[in-house]
Parts: sequence; structure tokens; C-alpha cells
Amino acid sequence: MPGEAEKLNLLGLPQSELEQYFAGLGEKPYRARQLMQWMYQRGVTDFDAMTDFSKSVREQLAATAKIEFARVDSQHDSTDGTVKWLFASGSGQRVEAVFIPESGRGTLCISSQVGCALDCAFCATGAQGFNRNLTAAEIIGQVWHANEVLPRRENDETAVTNVVFMGMGEPLANYRNVVPVLELLISDYAYGLSRRRVTVSTSGIVPHIEKLGGDCNVSLAVSLHASNDELRNQLVPINKLHPIDELLDACWRYAERHANRFITFEYVMLRDVNDSTQHADELANLLDGKPAKVNLIPFNPFPDTQFARSAVDTIRHFQNHLRNRGIVATTRRTRGDDIDAACGQLAGKVSDRVRSRLSEKNIKVATA
Repeated sequence: MPGEAEKLNLLGLPQSELEQYFAGLGEKPYRARQLMQWMYQRGVTDFDAMTDFSKSVREQLAATAKIEFARVDSQHDSTDGTVKWLFASGSGQRVEAVFIPESGRGTLCISSQVGCALDCAFCATGAQGFNRNLTAAEIIGQVWHANEVLPRRENDETAVTNVVFMGMGEPLANYRNVVPVLELLISDYAYGLSRRRVTVSTSGIVPHIEKLGGDCNVSLAVSLHASNDELRNQLVPINKLHPIDELLDACWRYAERHANRFITFEYVMLRDVNDSTQHADELANLLDGKPAKVNLIPFNPFPDTQFARSAVDTIRHFQNHLRNRGIVATTRRTRGDDIDAACGQLAGKVSDRVRSRLSEKNIKVATA
């Protein structure tokens, strides 16, 4: 009989692997669907409480498997209702998840890596460096925890109605663990979210954008942040590997796979860096006539940053200029900045860094 450490963690496993596990117990595939409903829809982790399993099946589950989550180290509550959790990730590491309540929906921003290897100049996570990829259990566990501790909505809907991979890490650099989580988020036997309510945000790993387009039909957001290659090379260094034209071509192919699907382009507003009328014109030229919308993000400062937030009037002018050019453009409302939970502020705690500066070799290490 395996010890606790050797038991199989069922959390985060794809349905097909759960079916294989039950087949090994001599059980039918439908047992996997039952287990998924217990774990994700009812929040039950005690096998003895899973009453539609026979006693013998429950005993086999307890002897060979477990449902294990990352420990929550702390919770921080903002005055605006935003909630941030720090999850332990081993060896003193921490990752963060943020819940943003809004009228009609609740959005959970989750992390996919301990740190990030892509070294975007304006991001607190990138400044921390990169340690490792999170497992599927560690990623989906953030959703499980939020739904368990937050009150349900008035219609008895779970608190989390939308999930965005916009926390710590580059999700497409952890492709092998992120895709199984995406499948659980949209599965009718797990969380059953609409594909439009699940968003993957990427800095531009083009080969994995292409792969995601065929593997999982969810919403795509791209951290663009610059209107030309020279500037984006400075702000988002992966642009040196996948320049803007190559990135946008991959985005348009992704959109073509999915009817009526827009690509969201995130654009952090940095004072006197990327916020001029010329930049707005260049951005409009890139997106003109394409299935695109722009989400302008007021920069959120963090210790030792060299950047400052664009003035409110500058952001408004930039947005209006895009709209006058026919581009759908919105400005993201800053939430949770009093607990360092706003966009770009998530840093967690990263030590034993694999790398501190971007290189093609280090990207390969981070995506392995």
C-alpha cells in the first residue's frame, strides 16, 4: 500500500487520466465523471463523503489516491472588495491569486508559474525572476479554494464566474499543465464555465498560440504594450524572438478558428514611454479592420520600478483617439492596489531563480 506521499493526487487530472485510474481499479469510465463532480462542483475532498461510490470503491480511493491542494499562507482583503491569496509553493516560494467582485460576475486572476522568465520591464512578477512551473493541481487549486471560501452568488452560482490566466507567470510557457486546467474549467463535469469566460493572457509565445488554437477554444488576450518593434523589444523582450507582425498573424489565425471571437490586446499606459498620439496611431494601424479590442491598463507601480502611470487625461485622449480610428478600446479600472493586487503588481515570493534575465535558452528552460 503506498504511503501518503506516493498516493496519486487526483486534483487537476484530465478526465481521460481519471478514467484510466478507475479502469485500474476495475471500475467503469463514468466513475471519473462522478469524482469530478464531487471535487469541483460540490467541493468535496473526503472520499468517505462520496456516497454514490460503494464502500469498496471508497476504500480503494483512500488507499491509493488523495485530493491535495497547495496551502494558503495568507489572505488580504482590499477596501474595494478585491481579495488576494498567497499560496505556498514549496521551499519558501509563494504565488498569488486575486478575486475581483463585480456586478453580475466574479473574476479570478490565477497564476501559472512561480515567477516568470519573460522579464517584461514593467511587471513586478518578471522582476522576481523564474523558479518553476506550477502543476495542474496547484493551478486548479486556486479556483477550488476561491469557490470554497467565498460566498455563493444570489442564484446559488459559485463566486467565480470568470477565470483569467493573468497572474504570476506566462501561461503558454507552462502549456502542458495549463491546458488540462482549461479543459476542467469548461467541462460540464467540473466547473462548466463558458469558453468566453476563460481567458489565457500571453506575452507572445507564437508556437503555443498556434497550438492552443487547435487544442482549446478559449478567449485569448495578448500583452502587446507597444505599437512598434523597437519599443516592444525594450518592454516585452520576447518580441525579439517573435516580432509584432509574426505575433499578430498568429492572433488573426486564432480568431479565424472561432466564430465571432475577438482578440483582446492589453496595453499598459506608461508615462512618456508608449502613450503619445503617435503611438495610438501606430496601434490603430496594426489593428485596423481586424477582430481586435484594446484594453488600456493604467500602470500600477511597484518597488524600484523606473516607470510612472500615464496621466488620466493622457489615457482618456489615447482611448478616444483609438475609438475615432474605429478601434474598440476600454480602460481597465484599477482594483486592489491597496493590497498590491492590481494588474502588474503580483510578485508573490520567488527564490532559487533559474534565471533573472531573458534569453532564448532560458525561455526554453522555462517552457520545458
